[in-house]
Amino acid sequence: MTDRVLVVIPTYNEVDNLAEVLERLHASNPDAHALVVDDGSPDGTGALADTLAAHDPRIHVLHRTAKAGLGRAYVAGFRWARERGYDVLVEMDADGSHPPEQLPRLLAALADADLVLGSRYVDGGRVEDWPLHRLLLSRMGNSYTRRALRLPLHDATGGFRAARGELIDRLPFDEVASEGYCFQVDWAWRAVRAGARVTEVPITFSERILGRSKMSGSIVGEAWVRVTVWGVQDRLAGWLPGRVPPPLPRPAEEPGQ
Repeated sequence: MTDRVLVVIPTYNEVDNLAEVLERLHASNPDAHALVVDDGSPDGTGALADTLAAHDPRIHVLHRTAKAGLGRAYVAGFRWARERGYDVLVEMDADGSHPPEQLPRLLAALADADLVLGSRYVDGGRVEDWPLHRLLLSRMGNSYTRRALRLPLHDATGGFRAARGELIDRLPFDEVASEGYCFQVDWAWRAVRAGARVTEVPITFSERILGRSKMSGSIVGEAWVRVTVWGVQDRLAGWLPGRVPPPLPRPAEEPGQ
C-alpha cells in the first residue's frame, strides 16, 4: 500500500505565494496532500486557502485564531494528520524557499530512515540569493548547534523535512515549547536521542521573492540561548551518543512570535 503523504504548510501573510507553491507541489508530487495551517493572516491567506481547497480535494485548511508561532503550527498540523491516518508528514515553507520539486528526493530517502532533513550544508546542497551576513549566521548557528549538542547533523535548523508518522507518535511534542527555528533543532535532537534513523539529503534553498521574512533577532536569540542551555544540561547529565539519554528538560513557555 502506498504511503499517504501530507505536506504541512504554516502560513501567516503568504497570500502572494500560497497558490503558486501549492501548484508547484502538485505538479511535482500529484499524490501528496497539503494542509495549510493559517494563523489568522490579516492579508487573506486563510480565505485564499479555503478557495483553493474548495476546488482541490488534496488541499486542506486548518484555521487558528492568532499568530501563535511556527512550532505550535506544526504540532497542530502533525496531530491533524495522524488523526486522519496520514503515514508521512512533511514540513515545508509557504514562501517558495523550499522547492517542492525536490520533495521526491526526501520521500525516497525515507525508505531507509525515520526522519529526512533537506540540507543546505551537505555535499550537493546550496543556498541561493542570500546576503552574505545571513548565510554566515546560518552556517555559524548550525556549526554551534552541532558542537553544543553533539548532534550528527549539518543543517538542524532547516525547515524542509519528511518524517514517518510512527516517529511523530513517539516524540513528546507536548513538551516542545520552542518556537521559530529553534523548534526545528529541538525536535531533530529529540529524534536523534530517541534512536531514530535520521539522514540528510541535499537541497537548494532560495530566498523568498515576495513578502517579508519571518526571521527576527528574537528568533535567533531564542535559538542561541536554548541550544546553550540544552548543551550544558546534557553534559551535566552525563549523556553520551549511544547511551539512553535522560528526558529533555522542558523550556519555559514563551509568547508566540
